Amino acid sequence: MTAAYNSRPVEGILWTFGAGLLFVGVNVLVKYLGPVMPAPEMAFLRYALGLVLLIPAIRPLLRLRLTRRQWGLFAIRGVLHSAGVSLWFFAMATIPLADVTAMNYLSPIYVTIGAALFMGEKLAVRRILAILVALAGAAVILRPGFREIGPGHIAMLIAAVVFAGSYLLAKKLSDEADPVIVVSLLSISVAIGLVPVAVPVWVPPTPFQMLVLFGAATFATVGHYFMTLGFRAAPITVTQPVTFLQLVWAVSLGVLLFDEPVDPYVVLGGVMIISAISFITWRESVVKRRQVTPPVPPQKMT
Repeated sequence: MTAAYNSRPVEGILWTFGAGLLFVGVNVLVKYLGPVMPAPEMAFLRYALGLVLLIPAIRPLLRLRLTRRQWGLFAIRGVLHSAGVSLWFFAMATIPLADVTAMNYLSPIYVTIGAALFMGEKLAVRRILAILVALAGAAVILRPGFREIGPGHIAMLIAAVVFAGSYLLAKKLSDEADPVIVVSLLSISVAIGLVPVAVPVWVPPTPFQMLVLFGAATFATVGHYFMTLGFRAAPITVTQPVTFLQLVWAVSLGVLLFDEPVDPYVVLGGVMIISAISFITWRESVVKRRQVTPPVPPQKMT
């Protein structure tokens, strides 16, 4: 079973590569609309239009039976993710594409910290050092005292923390509910949660803007599907480094499409964060292999 799982690394890399391109496509479309549409409205329409893509999940949703506790966890996750999405859309509209992409990589670091604080997971010295490197990378990107830190940067810092809380709840709920249900209820709850922030700033969208946001919703949904196929085809230690190419695409497209200058400090900070995440992922895979694979007894030489 393990050999079969590990035998398709090229397929896993290709699926993950495709997912990364689609996610960058989402960023570009949102960035394109940022100057002409309020961020809360963009966020709401992206999720509301994306509900069309959940039609295949209608039957499982109608048969859904959850406890009061599970409904509560889904509701809390919906609130957290709604806040994170609003902040992310605001950041995308106000700061360079590369900054948003690099700072978004902080979420896995915060997930690691949250798992230790709230789920009892142990933090070894190596993990703590990796977390410190990632946080130093964030400081390199922001460079407080040497550059102006705008509201978009602050929004992205908060968004990364909020998304981490959402992902921790997803980890908990995925053990108790079907992944299709977890994803579907997130989309529904976020669309509902964004209504109060979208209505006060509502500007009637044009048909073209609706089409662009539906494209963003489609790219995001298909991207998550591709990512799932990548996880199935190869270990996360093989596929995760490929996701970091998104920073390369973000820097390149920021220059080509939005005339954003290349900031070497953002690239350096992003690489520091990426390196820390890669190390944590690699260490987790090593620990899991040790837990699953029994030690091989020493062989006698005859």
